[in-house]
Amino acid sequence: MKKAGGAEFTKAMRATHTILLPDMLHYHNALLQAAFASCGYHVEILPEEKNLPDYSLPFISSDYCFPTVLILGQVLAAVQSGRFRTDRIAFMEPQTGGACRAGNIYNLMIESLKKAGYSQIPVISLNAFGQYRHEGFTITPKLLSRAVAAVCFGDLLMTLYQQVRPYERKKGEAGACWERWNRKLCENIRNGKNISKKKRKEQYRQIVRDFAMIPVEDRKIRRVGITGEIYIKFSPVGNAHLEQFLEERDCAYRMGGFINYAIYIVDSELENQKLCGAGKMVQKAYDAVIRYLIRMQQDINRSIAEGKRFLPDADFAKMKEMAMPIISKGCHTGDGWLVAAEVADLVEKGYESILIVHPFGCLVSHVCERGIMKKLHERYPDVNIQTVEYDYDSARTLRESRILLGISGGR
Repeated sequence: MKKAGGAEFTKAMRATHTILLPDMLHYHNALLQAAFASCGYHVEILPEEKNLPDYSLPFISSDYCFPTVLILGQVLAAVQSGRFRTDRIAFMEPQTGGACRAGNIYNLMIESLKKAGYSQIPVISLNAFGQYRHEGFTITPKLLSRAVAAVCFGDLLMTLYQQVRPYERKKGEAGACWERWNRKLCENIRNGKNISKKKRKEQYRQIVRDFAMIPVEDRKIRRVGITGEIYIKFSPVGNAHLEQFLEERDCAYRMGGFINYAIYIVDSELENQKLCGAGKMVQKAYDAVIRYLIRMQQDINRSIAEGKRFLPDADFAKMKEMAMPIISKGCHTGDGWLVAAEVADLVEKGYESILIVHPFGCLVSHVCERGIMKKLHERYPDVNIQTVEYDYDSARTLRESRILLGISGGR
């Protein structure tokens, strides 16, 4: 375990400091904020700003990947905006590790803040492996269990909203249902109420029933699946509000939930530990976490399937199986085999167009996403599968034309 670099986040700072987190999991943000609040941390999501590269590129090389440019841009825009007291804020950077330049954002953020004259601002690494510890921030079992509950509820609300929204008779009803449940669940998580396993399952079923009661029309519209690099996939800052773009063109879109990615990360780390000769106790600990996450996922999927109107994401074991004809399960660098698995799952669910979104400058994405395109086209010849690359200096019209090609009938 490494001691944190840069300024220390102390125990006293819990009561005085606001922790600013990049907008990476848009559907889950408020729920995760509630989980942190329940453990005494005040977390806010960094606001979206225009021209983010203008803030970050004076401090870093232009060779950094697009997520790094945007996330660091959000951080530096926040300290320069005057909206926050710089002696009362800290930043948090989620890290999954691995052979990825984005894995260095944590240290890069510390160095960039020093160069900009803000070395007093602590930077917290949010990771599950005990790296870069701070005295005032600890992932306790309580915080972990409530964060996992937040992810599960966020996944459930997202998949139901995305399956109802395109077909609703009265525009806005799916969004209203999502907002109503999001507020209620945030309050429950913040106060530690109704989050036991039994209560969660009851709420899962009620959420499914509420979305199923929304009147819909049976109409034929283009169905678009979204997968790819995790930040570009989920963050509207990263994907330039891709969902809004597709909605304006009357598309039914869907993306896989975050919990499969969470299981994938732990499963990948377990494989790495085995290769490095980790002891049986270490391997058992990883196995226990994986089993716990899978049980949480199965509860959601059963609740969705019981309603008979909605389709859940495939569970982790099936996802791994679906990827194997396309890419080796040993490919777990970055998003690895999970992208191929999500494509297979979306095709199986009847999505005739697939957008694989990824950032320019991400070597892992070029290997694990573009590298499987030939096999994907051979395996699914009737499905329009396109990669869409995001970069700070590429023309918007070029990117949008690529998306339009992806949701049209041809390749």
